[in-house]
Amino acid sequence: GEGEYLIGASPEMFVRVSGRRVETCPISGTIKRGDDAISDSEQILKLLNSKKDESELTMCSDVDRNDKSRVCEPGSVRVIGRRQIEMYSRLIHTVDHIEGRLREGMDAFDAFLSHAWAVTVTGAPKLWAMRFIENNEKSPRAWYGGAIGMVHFNGDMNTGLTLRTIRIKDGIAEVRAGATLLYDSDPQEEEAETELKASAMISAIRDAKSGNAATTERAAAKVGEGVKILLVDHEDSFVHTLANYFRQTGAEVSTVRTPVSDEVFDRFKPDLVVLSPGPGSPKDFDCAATIKRSRQRDLPIFGVCLGLQALAEAYGGELRHLHIPMHGKPSRIRVSKSGVIFSGLPKEVTVGRYHSIFADPVRLPDDFIVTAETEDGIIMAFEHRKEPIAAVQFHPESIMTLGQNAGMRMIENVVAHLPRKAREKAA
Repeated sequence: GEGEYLIGASPEMFVRVSGRRVETCPISGTIKRGDDAISDSEQILKLLNSKKDESELTMCSDVDRNDKSRVCEPGSVRVIGRRQIEMYSRLIHTVDHIEGRLREGMDAFDAFLSHAWAVTVTGAPKLWAMRFIENNEKSPRAWYGGAIGMVHFNGDMNTGLTLRTIRIKDGIAEVRAGATLLYDSDPQEEEAETELKASAMISAIRDAKSGNAATTERAAAKVGEGVKILLVDHEDSFVHTLANYFRQTGAEVSTVRTPVSDEVFDRFKPDLVVLSPGPGSPKDFDCAATIKRSRQRDLPIFGVCLGLQALAEAYGGELRHLHIPMHGKPSRIRVSKSGVIFSGLPKEVTVGRYHSIFADPVRLPDDFIVTAETEDGIIMAFEHRKEPIAAVQFHPESIMTLGQNAGMRMIENVVAHLPRKAREKAA
């Protein structure tokens, strides 16, 4: 009407009719987006594992199938998508996709009316749920939970539910949102879900005058400017990603395959030596020789995976094999000492592991301090007590270590602190 406007970004298709095909996509099941792709994946798993969210979508889809069965050919109503994930700016939904074929004599209006109103915004059984809403909600929903769409001249129809919608009336903006209530619902969680669903619209109103500020990913701290890093490649398949991380700090990185001669050290004159991951054992790459040449020049050393094993062995430690190899598997590790590597990071971090060999904690030389380990006591990081040497058993460059930007922050710490420790030791 006059002075009334709708502004919306509805996620839910209501009724779509193309020829005699009718389809809907009931949405039920919601969780907040994570801070990044990794935490998004964790949230998706949490949502898919929620029996409560599964139950509410099942209820909605069973009612929706009943709505179609009123106007569709017997046997034509099918679920063609089940608990599919849809991502939005602030939340994640689970969605079903259901279709049917209209009976002779039925058209798009019959399909629309048969589904009115959507079970996802009313509840079930529909009549009783709508009576409850009528008797208990303190104000009319107006446009909320209705539908907007179009009917084509050929009889097709496409409609969407008026969800995530701002109604402006006489200069006043109104935002409505809701959540599905089941017996096993948690009231506080449902209230939080309602606020989450409304939050994007509310922000749009509050930030209307500020425009769209471009979002940027966190840039690596340029702690490596002027630092030369010799990255020793032990025939690893992740070495270029590792080099990429170090270059993001502003450091100059030269990647060389073993064996690394004295001539390479003398020509490049590195400020930091990085021992890469790799297959096999440290002896396969004569890591002891690389470590010896580095120590002769008082160079700081950072070992990754095989690099940690090489350092432990070079100082007199022993290596053992895991009962179950950890390849492409994440682990939650406990940080006992921030030290060089974990400065500014939380006491527990999820990291990516690719190894079947580990440094025996019982026979680890006293030269080293363990700074992180798994719950079952596998060494995940250590530092030398006196020399500028540190190492991690996991892969900071792995997808599995992306959460909280942990991997990149560890690399920044190493570049910022290890060369400095070497200079202080030499002074």
